[in-house]
Amino acid sequence: MLATTMHNLTDDEIHGIADKVRPSFLAGTKQMMIDNDLEQALIDIYVPLAASLVQQTEDHHSSRVIGINGAQGSGKTTLCTLLKVVIEEGFAKRVAAFSIDDIYLTHAERKTLAKEIHPLLETRGVPGTHDVTLGLDLLAGLRELKSGQTISIPLFDKAIDDRSAEENFRQVTGPIDLVLFEGWCVGVKAQREEALAIAVNSLERLEDPDQIWRSYVNKQLQKGYKELFNQIDFLVMLKIPGMTSVMEWRSKQESKLGRTSAQSGRKIMNAAELQRFIMHYERLTRATLTEMPDRADLVFELDEKHLISGVKINKRTHKGMA
Repeated sequence: MLATTMHNLTDDEIHGIADKVRPSFLAGTKQMMIDNDLEQALIDIYVPLAASLVQQTEDHHSSRVIGINGAQGSGKTTLCTLLKVVIEEGFAKRVAAFSIDDIYLTHAERKTLAKEIHPLLETRGVPGTHDVTLGLDLLAGLRELKSGQTISIPLFDKAIDDRSAEENFRQVTGPIDLVLFEGWCVGVKAQREEALAIAVNSLERLEDPDQIWRSYVNKQLQKGYKELFNQIDFLVMLKIPGMTSVMEWRSKQESKLGRTSAQSGRKIMNAAELQRFIMHYERLTRATLTEMPDRADLVFELDEKHLISGVKINKRTHKGMA
């Protein structure tokens, strides 16, 4: 499905790599409890995408940062996890993957923001609730990691809504060829100030009538987050059909989490709690669905069945979010 201009593999080579990585790939789908059969996607999407990204590393001496954007429930974690398997086992390249969730501010830090700026900032997710400096340091460290050197990637524990203890951080050993950096707001741009005036849902209308919260979030996108996202060399977008899919797919995620919640200790959100949670993300999700498809380097269009139904390739003339 991916255009051959994005990679240099023949059909025989694609199938050969798919055969090589298939056992680990399918094991990954089983472990993540993926409902859809991704056998064909391995050939049509994963191997060609991996080849394209690996090809980008050939002319660069430092690791490349691949940004992966997608609304809640779109499948970013699935894409990153399986893509890492294909790149490492099929192309013998070293991959580090982390989520913007990994750099959430601690619960105490968010409570301080809630007290000093706006109560809605206690809820994790929106720009302004991440440690951007930590993110910049991580990307710089991963790019510069030499053979044998190690770097720690934080882990956010959603069961306790706080950063995990340091002994639980993931250790990554260099060198690294590709960094997969995923998140619902990865690569997102600030909105025009006039766009903030109209509330997009009842949360904004009733709990942010003076636009303090949404203005603060927008200002963060204009400053530190812009610098963070400017580190991205290649931006991939998982484009969902619309906001209805967010609620439906995110609900399925909660159901899956429910199967393991007894072991993890994580509280599962009911429908009302989930609806409120998603409202925090709605403004930027809607804005991103409108503007990012013409800006991201590669757009995977998802259908209502959560399958990739189309691919769009954009030619960026320069790097950066300006």
